[in-house]
Amino acid sequence: MRFFLLVSGILIGGSSAAAGKDSVFDYEGSRFERNGYVLHFTSNAAGFSKDVKKKMIEAFFVVYPRLVADFNARSAKEVYFKIDTAYKGVAATGGGNVVYSPEWFARHPDDIDVVTHEVMHIVQDYGRSVGPWWITEGIADYIRFKYGVNNEGAGWKLPGYTVKQKYTDSYRVTARFLAWIESKVKPGTVKALNKALREHTYTPESWEQVTGKSIDDLWAAYTKDPVL
Repeated sequence: MRFFLLVSGILIGGSSAAAGKDSVFDYEGSRFERNGYVLHFTSNAAGFSKDVKKKMIEAFFVVYPRLVADFNARSAKEVYFKIDTAYKGVAATGGGNVVYSPEWFARHPDDIDVVTHEVMHIVQDYGRSVGPWWITEGIADYIRFKYGVNNEGAGWKLPGYTVKQKYTDSYRVTARFLAWIESKVKPGTVKALNKALREHTYTPESWEQVTGKSIDDLWAAYTKDPVL
C-alpha cells in the first residue's frame, strides 16, 4: 500500500437509522453521500464482491470524517475510489483518488482497513513532502492501528519488536514505534509530526522539539522496553 473503533451506531457491513436518513444507500450505485461527505465508487472488475464494496463504503464514512476532524479539517470532502483490474499493487492514493486491486480483495475480503490506511494519505496531504517516506507510511499504518474497523477480523496487527528492526522500516514497524511514543513518551506526537510534514516545517530535529528527545534516543529507549 503506497502514497498508504468502530463508531457507536454504525455497523460495518450495514447501516443504522441513527446515522441519518442519507446513510441508507443503494449499494449498486456509484455516488454516496453522508453528512457532507461524498464518495464516488467505480469498478471495472466484473463480479467484484458486493459485500466488500458495501463494507468499504461504510468504512469510509465511519473513518474518514474522524480523520478529517482529528488531523486536517481542510481535507477533501469528495473522494473517489476505483477498483481497477489494471492495478497490480494493493492500493495507491493520489490527491482525493484511491485505486484498489480487485485481486487483493478477492484473496483478502476482510482487509477493509486498507481503506483506513489509504484515506489517511488523503488527509495527510503533504504535497512534495519534506520528510522521508517511512514517516508518511508509518503514520498511515499507525492510523490504521488506532482507527481501523476490522483489523482483528483481517488478522492485521502491529509486529512485536525484534533486534533486526529499524525505525526507518516504515509501515507497521514504524507505526508500532509511534504507538509506543504516544503511550510512553508524548501523547500527540503523531498529530504534531503530521502537521509539520503537511506545513513543510518538518526537520530531523522535529522529534526532539515535540518529544524532548532525538529520534535515535527514542529508538534506543524503545528497544530496551518496547512493551505497549
